[in-house]
Amino acid sequence: MKRNILNIHSKILYIFFLFLSLNIFFFSTVKCNAKAFDIDNIDISQPFEMNFNKNEVIDEGFKKAYQNLIKLILNSEDQKRIKKIKLNEIKGMIESFSIKEEQFINEIYYVKLGVSFNRKKIFNFLERNNIFPSNPQKKKVLFIPVIIDEEKKQLLIFSNNKIFEIWNNDIKDFHLIEYILPTEDLEDINLIKDKFEIIEGYDFKEIISKYNLQDSIISLIFTGKNEARVLSKMNIQNNITIKNQTFLDLDINNEVQITEMIDQLKIIYEDYWKISNQINTSIKLPLSIKVSNNDNLKISNFEKKMTDIELIYDFFIKKFDKDFTYYQIIFNGTPDIFLKTMNENNYKFDTQNNIWLLK
Repeated sequence: MKRNILNIHSKILYIFFLFLSLNIFFFSTVKCNAKAFDIDNIDISQPFEMNFNKNEVIDEGFKKAYQNLIKLILNSEDQKRIKKIKLNEIKGMIESFSIKEEQFINEIYYVKLGVSFNRKKIFNFLERNNIFPSNPQKKKVLFIPVIIDEEKKQLLIFSNNKIFEIWNNDIKDFHLIEYILPTEDLEDINLIKDKFEIIEGYDFKEIISKYNLQDSIISLIFTGKNEARVLSKMNIQNNITIKNQTFLDLDINNEVQITEMIDQLKIIYEDYWKISNQINTSIKLPLSIKVSNNDNLKISNFEKKMTDIELIYDFFIKKFDKDFTYYQIIFNGTPDIFLKTMNENNYKFDTQNNIWLLK
């Protein structure tokens, strides 16, 4: 009888410790999944007729979500390479979707979708096509467009500057750059006009310094007879790049033509930002890291940060003991870039041993 009681107690203790171990494992790995790409506000509509099929509408939403995703993470040239793709391939990369809103108005079915794409599957698909995605980081940029009428020897800065007036009229969800336009300032107007003869070499520092922004794009639009030459000075993350574009058969007073030019310029600027943030997914660096079990909040915050960092391809728990939780991290970059990225997020490591310790 006594032996039976001991056996029962042993089983109870075994079950308790097994449950405790599983509880620690499952609850500590809830967020050990690569971040999904969430594409929201996908609006689709279709007439509600006899052959109406809701699944077909949803499928159109998947196609549109895919197009929005590649516009978000790929430069314009790479977008063209994988624009045509079978629906089944798109569906295979979708992690989940949700119907945010649906309604019938005047016999037309309207639906708004949210679609989550599996990040690893998207990266693997792009890698098979020899395409590197970009880290979809938002960026605020001071944007100063100046029209130079070379015939009239005239500068248009704020007033009568159609580009300044309508630049932010059409903002897309997949645009990464947020353009901050300067406020009308008489002192700035006079300063720029005084630089007319050397406008191409002027750095605009006196004006840029008034704004709490590190990055800027100065767009000088030289107009002639039915054409415009645009000189763009992009100062992004302390890297200065100059680009020249020529737009033929352009009437600077025609809003439709100006809108088309603005769209093309935004593509150029978005491409520049994306290329500077490309992720080399062909590099898959395995890193072993251990974190002390003394602070559950620290573990939770660390896992959340791992999920948020785009350069982390994947991570998972290899094992754990009473002192540490051991992680395997797959990183799209070098060890130095990993340490720099983590340092920027206030995480430091002891790298003396093969398994790095989170301090």
